Amino acid sequence: MQQNKISYDGFSLFYKGDLDLLKRPKIAIVGSRRASKYSKEITRILAKRLSQKYVIISGGALGIDKAAHEGAYPNTILISPSSLDIIYPKANETLIKNIYQNALALSEYEKDFSPYPHTFLQRNRIIVKLADFLIIAEAELKSGSMRSYEWARKFGKKVYVLPHRLNESAGTRFLAQQQKAEVIWDIEEFCKRLGVANEAKVLSLNEALKQYGPTLYEMELNNKVEIKNGKVYFN
Repeated sequence: MQQNKISYDGFSLFYKGDLDLLKRPKIAIVGSRRASKYSKEITRILAKRLSQKYVIISGGALGIDKAAHEGAYPNTILISPSSLDIIYPKANETLIKNIYQNALALSEYEKDFSPYPHTFLQRNRIIVKLADFLIIAEAELKSGSMRSYEWARKFGKKVYVLPHRLNESAGTRFLAQQQKAEVIWDIEEFCKRLGVANEAKVLSLNEALKQYGPTLYEMELNNKVEIKNGKVYFN
């Protein structure tokens, strides 16, 4: 069966899904497959907020990639390390099939092509090239996500990272320390800079906890929100 194919931004790509997503501004979010709960939670929140204006690109992997796709869905693009008839990883099968139906998936590879170690690095160059800039949510020093930083430097794309505790995410802390990446200290301030509209003024406490998790109480301490009578008021 013949696959649909397009040429885009210098790449020859097979696709499944909505090509109109390519017409919108795009942000790449990548990171560790074995990411911490904190990193995945913040990535999901950030992707959801940014998806009001931007399409979020990632690689369909476990960990940060999955959180980014879920947060942004259906405003998300998956770049696959295999051909699109092969679901990889199988653990993300439901998410990937939903992206095929309601978002967009792209691949360089012909039918029946299984992923190899080098195709993950090749996939990363497409993720970075197609995006306006790159966010690395969590990464160790020797990792595919740090190779994504090298692609970003080659393509002249700005890089952002999340803040982490000492002894965690050594790769992103190195990028921040060396001023090779800018730290996202505040999600709302970051989104405002990018022209993303403010959140709803009022949410129920349950809905706000679902979206922000423990971060909600940090926001209260910083006077970003007021929690009163089971509702959360955004300042």
